[in-house]
Order: sequence, then C-alpha cells, then structure tokens
Amino acid sequence: MSDAVTIPDEAEVRARWGGFAWTPENASQAEKVIARYPAGRQHSAIMPLLDLAQRQVGAETNTQGWLPVPVIEYVAAQIDMPYMRAYEVATFYTMYNLAPVGRYHVQVCGTTPCMLRGSDDVFAACKAKGLHKGGTTADGLFTLNEVECLGACANAPMVQINDDNYEDLTFDTMTAILDDLAAGKQPKIGPQIERQTSCPEGGPTSLKEMVSENHDYRGGW
Repeated sequence: MSDAVTIPDEAEVRARWGGFAWTPENASQAEKVIARYPAGRQHSAIMPLLDLAQRQVGAETNTQGWLPVPVIEYVAAQIDMPYMRAYEVATFYTMYNLAPVGRYHVQVCGTTPCMLRGSDDVFAACKAKGLHKGGTTADGLFTLNEVECLGACANAPMVQINDDNYEDLTFDTMTAILDDLAAGKQPKIGPQIERQTSCPEGGPTSLKEMVSENHDYRGGW
C-alpha cells in the first residue's frame, strides 16, 4: 500500500551528502545509543542511529528528514555493519524516508478500519489542499503517502504527521489541521473529538467511580 519511492540521482546525492558527519550534539547522542548494547552487539543500535541521522538531515533541510545513501553508509560504518544490512533496515520500516520529503510528512492510514471509518474523506481533504499521494507540494511543505496500519484503529480514521498522530478525523478536521500547519500553528494532537486517547466518546461507560478516585468495588459484588 505504501507508495513507491523515487530515489534521487546518485551523483547529486553524493555531492550533497558525501561529507555527512554527526553534529557535536548528535555525535554525543550516538555514543550514548551505542553504549546501551554490550560489546559485540553494536549492530543493535542501527535503528535509533538511523532515526538520529534522519532527524539531522531534517534539521539541515528544514524537512522531516530522509536517509541519503551516504548517510546510511556513514551510520553503518560507525558500528562496523555491512552497508547492505543497514539498507535492509532502512527499506523495511516506513519510519525511514529513502527520498526527500516535505516539512510535514502526512502519512494517511488506508487499512481496513480507517477505510471503513472515512479515510477517503481524509484523502479528499488532502487533495483539496493540493496534496497528491507519493508527491510533495510545490512549496515543499507537505508530502503525502498512504501507509499500512499505524496502530490507532480505535481512533480511525487517523494520520501520522511527522512524530504526531491525529485521530477521529473528518474532512473538515483534516482540512483544519493542514491549514494550521501551513500557517505555522500547532494543531491539537490526538483525537479531534471530545475523548481522552482511545476512551469512549463522551466519557467512561463503566467503572465511572474510578474517574475521580481509586474506588473499591468489592462491596458491591
């Protein structure tokens, strides 16, 4: 379901990113990450290191970030991992971007629960704002992709935008979120209806006494 990635021209990528190196702050963080694992198990650090590298690229490009091949090579070399093994990780997880994305990476869940609950309306809202699946808007602000289940099925339909989830969406609420981001505002994260996380809409339907205190129900059994 995830859209095909178009890898940029290798010569251009190497010209831009061939000299990639950690910032001082990220170099320190990378050492902390590697130190979490026992000697001989440093390969286990590959996922957080790739995430750290993607975030550094994002900071340098004012986008959500991506992983150019030279950057993956740099990370793999630091932990003495064959490049192909690191590339296998980067290509397996959709949390890693293999091509440039916009400032806001809009990942819409199109799996069955979200589809049944209105993901088509979410896509329609995106399209109305000029977003197209697999593409980045001309201003470089938004990249839109359809992805597999993001694990918030009780709050369908939902999207992940960079590190945040937006849930219980409609055409109107999705439109408002995109408008806020375009205006430099932070939209409300999480459910867009009145409920706490994935609790029932309108409040608790059972164990209501537990809302305000640790109620002992044993006397009523």
